[in-house]
This record gives sequence, structure tokens and C-alpha cells, in this order.
Amino acid sequence: MALASRITGNTEIIQVAEAVAREKGIDRESVVEAIEQAIQVAARKKYGYEQNIIVTIDRKSGATIVTRQREVVEEVDAAAEEETGKVTQITLDMAKRIDPKIELGQTLIEELPPMDVGRVAAQTAKQVITQKVKDAEREKQFEQFQGKEGTIINGTVKSIEYGNIIIDVNGVEAVLRRNEVIPREAYRNGDRIRAYVVAVDKEARGPQVILSRTHPQFMARLFAQEVPEIYDGIIEIKAIARDAGSRAKIAVSSNESNIDAKASCIGVRGARVQAIVNELQGEKIDIIDWSADPATFVVNALTPAQASKVVVEEDEGRIEVVVSEEMQSLAIGRRGQNVKLASQLTGWYIEILTDSEESSRRTNEFTTLSKLFIDELDVEEIIAHLLVTEGFTSIEEVAYVDADELADIEGFDADIAGELQSRAREALDKQAAKLKEKAKAAGVADDMFDLPGFNTEKITPELVLRLAAKNIKTRDDLGDLSTQEFYEIVPKTGMNEDQVNELIMAARAHWFK
Repeated sequence: MALASRITGNTEIIQVAEAVAREKGIDRESVVEAIEQAIQVAARKKYGYEQNIIVTIDRKSGATIVTRQREVVEEVDAAAEEETGKVTQITLDMAKRIDPKIELGQTLIEELPPMDVGRVAAQTAKQVITQKVKDAEREKQFEQFQGKEGTIINGTVKSIEYGNIIIDVNGVEAVLRRNEVIPREAYRNGDRIRAYVVAVDKEARGPQVILSRTHPQFMARLFAQEVPEIYDGIIEIKAIARDAGSRAKIAVSSNESNIDAKASCIGVRGARVQAIVNELQGEKIDIIDWSADPATFVVNALTPAQASKVVVEEDEGRIEVVVSEEMQSLAIGRRGQNVKLASQLTGWYIEILTDSEESSRRTNEFTTLSKLFIDELDVEEIIAHLLVTEGFTSIEEVAYVDADELADIEGFDADIAGELQSRAREALDKQAAKLKEKAKAAGVADDMFDLPGFNTEKITPELVLRLAAKNIKTRDDLGDLSTQEFYEIVPKTGMNEDQVNELIMAARAHWFK
């Protein structure tokens, strides 16, 4: 069907679209599509909502074509049309009455007579255009902020609602929640403000931009702005811990040997770090030299305190730091702030001991372990002392260590080593038997004691008893646990993740037989 000759131009529509696009700063095509949709709504109101009405505006002339489109079929699917409420099909016989050249499977396009939009339809059109323009504005705003997570933005305080600060950033409202404001900060309408973009979410009412001034990465970005070496990648920020508004620790490392990371961040006469301190309302910042060695890193992190001794308990993720009595309060800090931030910075649990506390504890441990070896191994005091001095801390270690290691102790030989290991294993068997009886009395199933690795230095009756205390008494109970749940129920087992997985899979083995 030839329609071109029946189309009349209307450049006013295109002019309106261009004017709205310029005013709102959005794409002209989005506005034209909105007008098409608006006229389509009005046309459906006139010709019937069930009709498949299509409106097209020529992008150059502004001419508007209103058509009804239906697929030509042998037989109309009435059930489908009733379900959708749309008339989208027409039989071949009916279609040929309108267009004799139409074929089966083609789309019949009928131009509809000119229509008077009318007041109600015009209002509907206006609403559709308005909504479409709003949607386009929101999309543009979202695109403006998309990908800006992790950056610093500047804005103006627009309003304060229940402690939350609404910030105008280039026409977009961003939210700085009250718990993300540095303590003691106060803002008024019109104040300029800098903040870190935590997240940008796409919501129906527009982009939701969440800001923070307490986030550790806010400090990282400030350092990147003030220290060119960080921006250029010569100096790397390894970790940050903050008590916002009070104190922070930042660990830095240089990728070039001739660049002092700490000095570069401080700047000449402290100029660089002072600019950041001023932005953060006087927050005290300790700049720490990062180290791959945990002990060195922890000692650096406890600045300004100085340590006299460090003991790393790697299996437990714990580090003991020994300081003088004079340094204890400095190492701990006011209300434990210094050691807390050092722990957050390094990822290690840090225990502060004075020289006297450490000496007293070591003495008590020496006495306790010596008595354990004397009682359990039935040995003389001097042999027990030698075992403790050589670093043995349990009967299990004596039982399962390489025999040569025992034999190499001064005053020992292969015979003594063999006898000690024999006595240690006998003592462990007795302990296991007692614990096994207690576990059975607690209702633990017999087959729990037949798990692979049972009664070794890793999986012991003591562990089974600890599981029973948490109501894990059968293989099914154990098999139902995830690795994380296992660690939550029985922390500090000395088992690594692979060993825990192996134990859980062994408990599940009967499920697959």
C-alpha cells in the first residue's frame, strides 16, 4: 500500500523535539520516540486499545503516519488474542479485500484516517512525553555516574534530612548518610563538600549515589591526589585502618628502591599529609612502612610504640608483641585504639605483653609443660626440661615427630628417642580411650570413631567430643556441615581447610554407596 503521497509534513514536531532536547540536555531521538509513544496512546484511545496501532514520525519532515498492523494468517488464533487482549491477526480472505496483492504470512499495514487528538488525549500525550523526558534525564544522570564508584566527587550541600546530607552533584542528588559523616563535622546548606562514591544504584526515581567520608578508601584517594608518586604507581597503598575523625594508619610501599614511600607521603615539612589531615577534620594519621614479613609489619604498625620481642603464632593468626612497661600504654593506646588499628591494618590478632608478663608466662608454661611430660611420660625432671627447652609443647609432638629430631637433642640417643615416643603414644592411647568413653556417653555414634585419620595428631577423640557438645554426633550430622560451619562450631582445631574438607567428605562417603 503506497502511503507516501498521503503524508503531510509537520516540521513543528521536530522543532519541539529539538527544543526539549536542548533544554534537558538529552538525545533528540529520545524526545521524538516519546512523542510517537504519546500519539500512539491517543490513537489507541480513539481506535481501541486492542488494536495494534503503530505511530511513526519522519525524522526530517515531521510527517506523522498512524497505521494499524496485523499478520495475515489462514485462521485467526482467537484464544491467543483473547488472552493478550490484542488484535494482531487477520485472515487472508479479509486482508485481500483491503489489499488484493497481500500474501499469507505478510503484515497488512493500514493507514488510519486523520485524527483530532482532543483535550484528554493531548493531556495523555503531554504526560507520556514528560515521563519519557524524565526517564531520559535519569538515564543520562546514571550514565554520568556509572563507573565513578571508588572516586572522589565535589558537590554542594542541598539539604539535611534527619542527619543525612543531600548533596547536589551537577544536578544529581547524592546521599551522605549520617553514619558516613566524620564525627564532629557540621554542614549547612550551600557548603562545598568532598566525598567518596561508595555505590551508584539504578532506581526508578533516578540514580542513587551513596557517598562516604569515613570509608578507608576516601583517605586512599586523598593521598593519591596529594602524592603524585601514588597516582603514578611508584608508591603503593597496601592497607588502611581508620577510626574516622580520630586516628588512622596507612601502610605504604615503594616499587623503586631510591624512593622513600613514607617520606614521600609525609612531604616537605609534612605539607602533603597535613593537607589530608585538614580535610579529615584533624584526624591523626600514622604512615607505616609495609613489610612482607608479618613480625616486621606488626612492629611497624604499632608505631609510635617500640617492641622488644615478637612471637608469631601462624596457625592461630596471632602475634605476641613484648614491650617494656613504659611502652605498654603507648602500644595499646587510648581505649585500645592503637593496637586495634594495628590489628585491622595487618590482619593479625595482636596481643601486647610487658617484659615481666612475658617472663612470668614463659616460666609458668615451662613449669606446666615439664610437669605434663613428667606425669605422662614417666620421665625424670631433667629430661622433661630438655624437651620443653627444645620447643616441645605437647605429648602429640613427642609421639609423632621424626625420631631423629629427638635423638639429636644433647644427651639423647636413638634408644631414648624410641622409648620416649613409645611412652608418648601409650599415653595418647590412654587419653583417647577416656575421651572415647566420654564421647559415647554423650551419645556419639560408634562409626564416628572410624573416620579416616581418627586418633592422629589432627583428628582426635577430643575433637569428636567438641563436636558432640554442639550436637554433631553422627556421620550424617558431620556430613551436613560446610567447611565454614565446621570452623564456626569448632574453631582452632589445628586442621587446615583441605583436612576439614577431607573429614567432611569421609563422613558423607556412605551417602554415595
